[in-house]
Amino acid sequence: MIAKAVIYQASGLDIFVSEISVAVVDDDKSLRNALVGLLQVSDYSATGFESAESFLDSAEAEAVNCLITDVNMPGMSGIKLKKIMLNRRSYLPVIMITALKDKAVLEEAMESEQIFLLEKPFDSELLLECLYRIFW
Repeated sequence: MIAKAVIYQASGLDIFVSEISVAVVDDDKSLRNALVGLLQVSDYSATGFESAESFLDSAEAEAVNCLITDVNMPGMSGIKLKKIMLNRRSYLPVIMITALKDKAVLEEAMESEQIFLLEKPFDSELLLECLYRIFW
């Protein structure tokens, strides 16, 4: 069974999503693969990307229902990726993950209301709870 949800837009219109698609962007291959696996066994459609640039160059960038991204990556940061995506699409839930403890970086990451911020290491159930709160 694939996870399905109704997303409520600010306009008051309901949009039915037949399949919840989640993109995982993280330069740490083992974490990226673990998160994609967790999401897939939890009935989400999930695809992993090693960089913000590879995600932005993919078709998923326009189709994904939720973005999970690391804050600190080589090349484009997760914060910059979030800003680009929110400029392209007015509504896109974003879950940011980070091992950074720098207060200024954390505050910058939390600028948007459409976000959860998880500090590494985090429990997989916490990530799934974030997704539940976004879609249900």
